[in-house]
Amino acid sequence: MSNVRAPATPFPVQAALVALLALLLTACASSTVTRTSAAGGSTPKYGATTVVKRGDNLYRIATNNGISTLDLAAWNNIPPPYTIYPGQRLKLYPDSNAGRMPPRSTAGTRPSSTPPAARPQPPASRPAPTPTGKAVANSIKWSWPVDGNLLSSYRDGDPTRQGIDIAATGGAPVRATADGTVVYSGSGLVGYGELIIIKHSDQWLSAYGHNRNRMVNEGELVKGGQQIAEVGRSGASRDMLHFEIRYNGKPVDPLLYLPKR
Repeated sequence: MSNVRAPATPFPVQAALVALLALLLTACASSTVTRTSAAGGSTPKYGATTVVKRGDNLYRIATNNGISTLDLAAWNNIPPPYTIYPGQRLKLYPDSNAGRMPPRSTAGTRPSSTPPAARPQPPASRPAPTPTGKAVANSIKWSWPVDGNLLSSYRDGDPTRQGIDIAATGGAPVRATADGTVVYSGSGLVGYGELIIIKHSDQWLSAYGHNRNRMVNEGELVKGGQQIAEVGRSGASRDMLHFEIRYNGKPVDPLLYLPKR
């Protein structure tokens, strides 16, 4: 399991500093990220991808594939705090060769007095547009995971508010927000308490934190609306559910996808 920052509520998060590593994403704790210049260049594997497994982190995947951690994060548009999840598919190559250094001319070859004709450059890849609620609704039928009032909302760019907090009575049912497969069920992520993560597709995940009782195991198929846990306060100061929706590992505002109420 990879590095995850704490949710919106102010719960303590473990920090880890490891020298000489540009980005070390510990398996079950938040890390302080220090940018350093990476030694050596990356070796892209064009057309190749890898699927994040439990216990993986960005540094380990990059090292195993001869890629710098910074390049791997950039090629997959993974911003700080560089969160990845089991089941997420990562590209082991950049979208385009644009911006790469051209090959050096053969030694001893004299440059021509006439400049060579300009070669067409491949267009720079554009970042994938932020998905809209309408597009998502065509493939995934989202539903509210618990009944209760909103305590805290999502804030774009704020690593402490990557989802929403919903007040609920302890023991109330927590339901899967859509059909999917449980890819994580445990308490190893600091700040989330008893946590469940469900994979809905290659791009979409949902996360449910602070439960008092988890009722599903990893690898289990669940249906939207099925009870997966009970509301609790593990890692929290009150009974509540911390809920996130992520697209390609990046947090999005759950209120854009959940039915209005």
